[in-house]
Amino acid sequence: MTDIKSRLRADLLLLLVAVLWGSAFVVQRIAAAKLGVFMFTGLRFLLGAVFLFPWLRGRGRYLTQKKAVLAALAGVVLFCGSLFQQWGLKYTTAGNAGFITGLYVVLVQVILAIGWREKFRATVLIACLFSAVGLFLLSVQGRIALNIGDVLELVGAFIWAGHVILVGWLTRQSDALALSVVQALVVGILGLSASAFFEGFRFSGITSVWWTILYTGIFSVAIGYTLQFIGQKTAPPTDAAIIMSSEAVIAALSGWTFLDERLNRLQILGCGLIFLSMILAQVGKKNQ
Repeated sequence: MTDIKSRLRADLLLLLVAVLWGSAFVVQRIAAAKLGVFMFTGLRFLLGAVFLFPWLRGRGRYLTQKKAVLAALAGVVLFCGSLFQQWGLKYTTAGNAGFITGLYVVLVQVILAIGWREKFRATVLIACLFSAVGLFLLSVQGRIALNIGDVLELVGAFIWAGHVILVGWLTRQSDALALSVVQALVVGILGLSASAFFEGFRFSGITSVWWTILYTGIFSVAIGYTLQFIGQKTAPPTDAAIIMSSEAVIAALSGWTFLDERLNRLQILGCGLIFLSMILAQVGKKNQ
C-alpha cells in the first residue's frame, strides 16, 4: 500500500510539473519575440537557482563532488534542450512546441530499449503508440508539413528524452533540491555566457517582458524542475515521460486561451489520445 501511495504521489507531482511547463510555453513564446534565446534562458534559470538557494542552505543539503559534476552534466543537457525549445518558439506556435517536445515520451522508451535493453511493458508500449499518434495529430494536424520551428523542437525532443533518463538515474542517488539548484545554476551561467558572446548581452527587451522571466524562473524552473526530481525518485523514466507529455495538452489550451491559437478536430483527437496514454500507463502499474 505504501508503494502504491508513493507512486501515486509521484505521478501527481509530475502531473503538476506538466501543468507548470505546459502553461509556460505561452509565456516563453511572448518572450521569444522580445529577448534573445540565450539571454532569456540564462536569466530565468539563474533566477530559479537564486530562488531555491535559501532552502538548500537552510537545510544543509549538499552534494559530493562526483554528484555535483553529474548534476552539472544534467544542466548542460537541459541547457541544450531549453535552447532548441526557445529557439523553435520564434518560428512556431506554443501549441506545436508543446506537442513536438512531448515526443520524448516515445524517445525515452526507445533509448532505454536500445541502450539499456529494457523490456517493453505491453501497456506502456501501447501508451507510447497512442502518445506518438496523438502528438502527430496535434503538432502537424495529420500532415507532414514541418516548418523550421517544428524541426528545432523535434531536435529538442531528443535532448529532453536524454534529460529525463539522466534525471531518473540521478534522483535515486542524490537530494532533489540540491540537484535542481546545481542544474539551474549551470544553465543560467551557460545562457548568460552565450548571450554575451552571440547576442552582445543586450538587456533592451527586458523592460517589456520582465514578468516572463519572473514567471518561468520561479514556476517553470525553480518549482517545476525540483518537483521533477522529486517525482522521478519513484516514477520510472517511461511513466514519467508519459505523464509529463500532458504538458502538450496544457500548452495547446494555454495557446488557445491567451494567444488565440485554435485547435481543429484532429488536434482535439490528439489531446484525447494523449490522455488515454496516461490512463494506460497507470493501468500498467497496477498490474505489475
